[in-house]
Parts: sequence; C-alpha cells; structure tokens
Amino acid sequence: MKTVVITGATRGLGLAIARQAIAEGYKVVAVGRSLSPELGATCEQHPEAIHFEPYDFNEVEGIHNFANHVAKTYGRPWGLVNNAAIGTDGVLATLHERDIGQLLRVNVEAPILLTKYLLRPMLMNRAGRIVNISSIIASTGFNGLSVYGATKAALAGFTRSLSREVGKAGITVNTVAPGYMETDMTSALQGEKLESIKRRSPLGHLARAEDVAHAVTYLLSEKAARVTGSTITVDAGSTA
Repeated sequence: MKTVVITGATRGLGLAIARQAIAEGYKVVAVGRSLSPELGATCEQHPEAIHFEPYDFNEVEGIHNFANHVAKTYGRPWGLVNNAAIGTDGVLATLHERDIGQLLRVNVEAPILLTKYLLRPMLMNRAGRIVNISSIIASTGFNGLSVYGATKAALAGFTRSLSREVGKAGITVNTVAPGYMETDMTSALQGEKLESIKRRSPLGHLARAEDVAHAVTYLLSEKAARVTGSTITVDAGSTA
C-alpha cells in the first residue's frame, strides 16, 4: 500500500482528497493543526488506511524533524499533496506585515521545505508524486487577495522548475488549480458575490471539492506517469 502525505487534511478540500485517496487504495498520512470531528470520523472508519499527524506549518523551523518523523513512522512516501494554506484577505495597503509574513510562511516556505525533506526518500526510491494545490487566483487575480495570489503563483512556478530537477528519478511534480468551491475558505462569499461567480461558469455552478480530489488522485496514480510540470484547472469552466 503506497503512502501519501496530505497537508491541510482536517476539512474541506484536504479532507476530500484524503477520502478519495483512501477509496483508491492509498495509505494516507493526514496532517493538520488539530484533529477535526470530520477527520476523526474518517480515521475511525478506516483505522488501517489513514493516520492523523498534528503540525502547524507556521512553525517552519520544525518541518525538517516533522518530515523525518513521518518517513520513519510510515515509511518512504509515494506521494505528497501540499494543500495546507491560509487565505487571509485584505487590500495590500492596509494588510498587516504580520499577516503578509504568515501567508508567505504557510503558503510558500512551508510546502517548499516539506517537499525538500520528503523528496529525499522519494529520490532513494526513484519514484514518487508531488502535487501542489494552487488556485485560479494565481492567474486571474482577485480584489483583496494580492498576497494570497502571489503565494499560489509561487507554487505553480515551484512545480515547473522542480519537475525538471527530479524527472529523471521517476518523480512527477504537478499543480492543481481549483476555482471557487463551497468550503470553509469561501464561506464568506454569499449573496450577489457568490451568484456572480456561479454565473461566470459555463456550467452555472461552482466546482466541488470532490471534483478537485479526483484530479489530485489522478496525478498520484500510475496513469499520470508521463504528466509532470503541468497545471490542471478545476473550476467549472469559470476561466474559460
């Protein structure tokens, strides 16, 4: 059973990815700040297939030890899904420097460091899958999300160059860019703002977390062995 590490897996998209990965036969290491009731229920239902590991990715100095712990406890990982992120919004002119620093740490520095240290056992296996979760905001922009958009664009650039570094070792690196989904991060979008986003989609609705999860598990699979350095957009066609 191949092991996949999924960050930000306690709710929303990360939990949907974890559940889909279990359904497709992976052993999942679900990482998050604290165990949510939803993830706890999933762990109870599949005690052999999913394991929770607590970590706060704002604490970047401990990522090396955390990655070593994961590899020693669960074996060399086949896959890593960098999904954990924060979505602090606010216009740049008034966004506090503390918030800017946290966005950069959690959304960019943490996934790069975690990839650095979990990549090493993948290189020893000469096989692996890395999937970075970006956002359509990286390419479309959105008012009040300039720093968030910058962090997600950084992940897409990270994907492209890293794929060239590790391809000859049989490791693929790809990005999935979701559109707006009905998750905790977009719960503040209500009323006319939400309806305008739905109208922008040719399908007339938002993508679901499950739709994005299927794209992620495809990239984790053997079927995607020749897909690397790419971005798959799952947004119900809103950027078409």
